[in-house]
Amino acid sequence: MTPEEQFDEYRPLLFGIAYRMLGSVMDAEDIVQDAFLRWQKADPAEVESPRAYLSTIVTRLCLDHLRSARVQREKYVGPWLPEPLVAEQAPDVADTAALHESLSMAFLVLLESLTPVERAVFLLHDVFGYDFAEIARIVGKSEANCRQLARRARGYVESRRPRFEPSAAQQDRLTREFLRACTTGDLPGLVATLADDITLWSDGGGKVAAARQPIHGRDAVARLLIGIVRKAPAGLDTRFARVNGQPGFVSYLEGRPFVVLLLDVADERIHGVRVVVNPDKLRHLMGVGGAPAAASRS
Repeated sequence: MTPEEQFDEYRPLLFGIAYRMLGSVMDAEDIVQDAFLRWQKADPAEVESPRAYLSTIVTRLCLDHLRSARVQREKYVGPWLPEPLVAEQAPDVADTAALHESLSMAFLVLLESLTPVERAVFLLHDVFGYDFAEIARIVGKSEANCRQLARRARGYVESRRPRFEPSAAQQDRLTREFLRACTTGDLPGLVATLADDITLWSDGGGKVAAARQPIHGRDAVARLLIGIVRKAPAGLDTRFARVNGQPGFVSYLEGRPFVVLLLDVADERIHGVRVVVNPDKLRHLMGVGGAPAAASRS
């Protein structure tokens, strides 16, 4: 295999690590490209395992990025949400339950509470299946320290991890009922799809209008959603999509991504709504979209 072919074999894995570490599609792509440039300069005689070598490069680049980005994240205006990953958009390795769950926005937001090294150790071990000897070499810590970091991170994540395991049919039904109620202004119908303790998070990043605090309770969430739809610009093209492995929508205005919304579904109700309207987090969605939604505004 050529160096390019070897790298392409591991590209989905490398993107998967970088995206979960950073919560950014564009930054993950940049990290993977940087790793490719370094791979091209590597001496093959010094590379015992391409997988380990490339994983080390990507993880360390992510750690460096997180350390520099943490100050920016602390100054972020309103709730922070990851850049949405639409199903057909980018390579990933989410072919197991653990990998699939680790793509959810709820999970990625939860990882934000871990330190960069805790996040790296937890993801590499619990999600991607690296052993602690490999992880120790990757992050420059002892095996014992890595085990401790993983145990601490796992305890934090497990105590707060949301569980969304509805059937595909249940997801599809609730998603369509949700969209119909929003676009027709059917407040009782919308409320009926929502859990009592639902929360809505809206990420505008201070760039566009968005709620700067989470909205709690189904009446408040339902009224806010219908109000938003009523004020939406004419010509908005809304499409069904799988976003971070969850049911959702991507809306375009004059061909440009305008908003991404995804739903946390469990127990025959919607328990969370996550709305990304920060234009910086939508640029990578140009030309990406799912099937047209029957209730699109026009």
